[in-house]
Amino acid sequence: MRILYLDLDSLRPDHLGCYGYHRNTSPNIDSIAKEGVTFTNYYCSDAPCLPSRSALMSGRFGIHNGIVGHGGTTADMRRDGVTREFNDRLGRESLPATLRQAAMKTASISTFSERHSAWTFNAGFQEVFNVGGRGHETAEQVLPVALKWLEDNGKSENWFLHLNFWDPHTPYRTPEDYGNPFGGEPLLGWITEDVFELHRNKKGQHSIEDMNALGKSHYRKHIRHKRFIENHDDLRVIFDNYDAAVHYLDDHLGQVFAKLSQLGVMEDTAIIISADHGENLGELGIYSEHGTADEATCRIPMIIRWPGGRKGALDDGLHYHLDLAPTLASILNLQKAPSWDGESYAGSILGEGSVGREYLVLSQCAHVCQRSVRFKDWLYIRTYHDGHHGFPKEMLFNLKQDPYEQHNTAEDNKEICRQAVYLLNEWHDNMMGSMDCDIDPLWTVLQEGGPYHAKEYADSSIKKA
Repeated sequence: MRILYLDLDSLRPDHLGCYGYHRNTSPNIDSIAKEGVTFTNYYCSDAPCLPSRSALMSGRFGIHNGIVGHGGTTADMRRDGVTREFNDRLGRESLPATLRQAAMKTASISTFSERHSAWTFNAGFQEVFNVGGRGHETAEQVLPVALKWLEDNGKSENWFLHLNFWDPHTPYRTPEDYGNPFGGEPLLGWITEDVFELHRNKKGQHSIEDMNALGKSHYRKHIRHKRFIENHDDLRVIFDNYDAAVHYLDDHLGQVFAKLSQLGVMEDTAIIISADHGENLGELGIYSEHGTADEATCRIPMIIRWPGGRKGALDDGLHYHLDLAPTLASILNLQKAPSWDGESYAGSILGEGSVGREYLVLSQCAHVCQRSVRFKDWLYIRTYHDGHHGFPKEMLFNLKQDPYEQHNTAEDNKEICRQAVYLLNEWHDNMMGSMDCDIDPLWTVLQEGGPYHAKEYADSSIKKA
């Protein structure tokens, strides 16, 4: 079996054609979606980058594996301690380690582990290729390494390749000579003049005001961030640059697919397309970041084209990204690891009946401390530290009526909030009751001074003052 896992950083599903986006950002990704299953309610359990990928590869929620933030002790995975055997649990039960039970060669082309000092991410990979950009590389730097690996290994019978591209990640770094494929195309209709005025007057981290400040400091060397947001039409700079990055990425994926076809293995290779998290583009009044436990940050694409699986299908069930490990294990007739928190959705891929969870709990402790509950049409967000965004303790959004999270209805729907809190407590009880310590890492983040990026923002504000 050959499996290509495309890990596309900060990729929002609703900015892809196969998810209904009106701009032609993703023709190559869309072509794979037509031949496989597109999951419409797929979420990372823990956001952003480090917690998300740690949960994916370990198969465990951040509350269990210990990684929920980007700094402090909660940026390191919990060790096995006195129960550790000759090899630790991660070395036996990570996703790639499990795939090696099927005699698969496992490789990763990614700078992720160096970017976050997340060396545990490499557990189970036989080969790791670091192109040296620490997450700041663009697709043309990653592609040659990927094509060479496929040239050397693609015709082999059993392999799993994790291929990581960063292009949609802020700051948007698509080469200047690529131009603007979407110049002149209208903004999304929900961002009206009135909405823009509300957002322009918002204070705090990741606001329009803050984005303009970043354009003069951290982002000043990036040509696509030179134009500041002063009026409604200027917002197209953010959307056009993000979409250009998606299109640029998609162009390079097309070359990966062409290589598989050239090698004669395209039809027999399982292709999985997903992301670590999405990107806030106006939701909650913030832009160009993945800083919340909400729909914009935590909903991610998942497209699976499996040889012999369903074609051109949609799956609307609620799933976590950490459900992938037991799903692949099920399809490949491998044993599910004892520590995994995920549930298999193999039936959704093979046509044996769709499955999904009743609700999901999503966590974010790098920019804010939030846990949210995604159930039915609702998203309930509980904030423990607002990360200098001005968020209230409770927010409730009806995603069917308000997919861009502009109207907090918590005050008008107390009973719905109580239902969400019950689900959150039920999840938390199950998590705390199934771990070998009594520490919730969210509280550790608070005790260590708050989310890492919120402390960065506070320090920079003091320096400006």
